[in-house]
Amino acid sequence: MKTEIIGDRLYLPENITPEKIYSYIAQCAQLAMLLEVSASPKPGNVDRNHNYEDTRYEHFLASAVSVHPLVETASKGKGSAGRYIRSAVYESSLWQRGGNTHFGAFVLLIPLSMAAGEIFESRHHFTINELISSAYSIVKNTDVNDAIDFYSAFRMGKVKVTSIDKYDLNDDRSIDALKKDRSTLFDLMIISRNRDIIADEWSNGFKRCGYCASLIMDALQRYPEVLNDDKIDINNVVVYAFLKILSENTDTFIQTKFDKETADAVSRTAKSIIEMIDSDGLTFGMVLPYIERFDNDLIDKKINPGSTADIVIAGLFIALIGGLRY
Repeated sequence: MKTEIIGDRLYLPENITPEKIYSYIAQCAQLAMLLEVSASPKPGNVDRNHNYEDTRYEHFLASAVSVHPLVETASKGKGSAGRYIRSAVYESSLWQRGGNTHFGAFVLLIPLSMAAGEIFESRHHFTINELISSAYSIVKNTDVNDAIDFYSAFRMGKVKVTSIDKYDLNDDRSIDALKKDRSTLFDLMIISRNRDIIADEWSNGFKRCGYCASLIMDALQRYPEVLNDDKIDINNVVVYAFLKILSENTDTFIQTKFDKETADAVSRTAKSIIEMIDSDGLTFGMVLPYIERFDNDLIDKKINPGSTADIVIAGLFIALIGGLRY
């Protein structure tokens, strides 16, 4: 995992007045989800050109729209992360019938939104490291009620997880064990961090999210150099960031659904495509057929790098609240 993060100070756009800040944070979260699901070809995942049998592109659109009020409230810091995650999953389920669309994204976006609101209460600028450090502080201060709410969210979202010995999400007795041990949501993430990349983000301070934000901003700022194309295209930047994150990390959603060997093979293919993009003389358009072939292969095998998508959503969110425009 690479975690090189730019240290430049980012600023809220001048038109974002104090009374608009919390709504702005929610808008950025929505746009991050919409940009990610719309990007195509995004190998293996639902996008504007690919649906799964039970989960469609439009389900993701509905889910992204549904949580605006919830994210806006969370950014005001008047509640707990676990409760907001549970509420986000609930709101999403009210607006669409496609099942689990954004669970992992909510787990990342909620603390990052809370951190953004906390920072913007006193100033209109931040660095990526400051934002992810604030989010890390928030998650480290979760309690047993957050853990219980998180378990409820998992059940509500019908999320597929790997069984573990302690506090197994598939075991009805886990809630009683959590209450008895007074284990926090952060404790649960520590236990799961070797099996789940989202839990690892909580455990290690959202470093991949910060790195992804840097990656996206750098790619847009140096577009001709990075993607060897003259015309800036946010779609291509998101696809590039997706492939880059996938090439450097094992997607634990694939690992849970299939096995680690399958997940590692997917990452190796992504790495080979990134190496082509990084080669001199190859434009993004010239590499596009390889990305499309990779996409079709994963779609046919129902292999979807869902955890990678969640990291990209969080990276987009961080970049957007810092004023990224395209």
